[in-house]
Amino acid sequence: MPELPEVEAARRRLEAGIVGRKIVSAEAIHDPVVFRGITGRRLAAALVGRRVKSIRRKGKHLWFELDRRPWPAFHFGMTGSFAIYDAPDERPRFWRLEVVFAGGTRIAFRDPRRFGRIRLQDDPANEPPISLLGADPLLEPPSARDLRGLLARRRAPLKAVLLDQSVFAGVGNWVADEILYQARLSPIRPASSLTAAEVGRLRSGLLSVVKRAVLVEADSDRFPRAWLFHTRWGRTAGAITSRGEAITHATVGGRTTAWVPTRQK
Repeated sequence: MPELPEVEAARRRLEAGIVGRKIVSAEAIHDPVVFRGITGRRLAAALVGRRVKSIRRKGKHLWFELDRRPWPAFHFGMTGSFAIYDAPDERPRFWRLEVVFAGGTRIAFRDPRRFGRIRLQDDPANEPPISLLGADPLLEPPSARDLRGLLARRRAPLKAVLLDQSVFAGVGNWVADEILYQARLSPIRPASSLTAAEVGRLRSGLLSVVKRAVLVEADSDRFPRAWLFHTRWGRTAGAITSRGEAITHATVGGRTTAWVPTRQK
């Protein structure tokens, strides 16, 4: 599932490929699940003739700033992604919206499982759902003091708090597990139980994991070999980390969680 690093990588690819370009045509399939508050046909028609000024992101949401409002906003859901290509026959399977730019460049938003969402809004950053998000760790990292105050008011397990998009925009399942592994903190600890030193470790883990994943464009093959990411998947009995630590799988905050009890306290 795309999380902050994957969506930021998509934003950067789009920024390099379409900013400054004019939209000459657009096409969308009829999909009342993916398109919200507007039909795909009407959204596509609203894009034609406009120029892309910038690509913005907060958390797992991404939107295009055009030379005229309204603007298209995207949530990737579980399987959403963008493809960038030149030839019409390269249009990917499961596409929902295709946009063609002057010069021939094309992009398509694809979503096989249809958990993504596309909206047309006057001001995406200040309208739901984006306006309801908490701080984005890459764009507006919390200070240690603010983070400690925030966690002190939360009795839920740390894993559940990290996944709360009204608190940490863009942190999803694998990022949360990696942060807690790096910070040596148990996912089942009540958030309010952390000491000042532990809050500091959590903040360091949050920032380092997000920044490193973004630095390598969310390419998991380039993640540090010591990361839990490479061995966390599934519920394989006897699974161990690259350090030889036994991995436990549990359900925390409604999500499958991988952690190492001997390391994370």
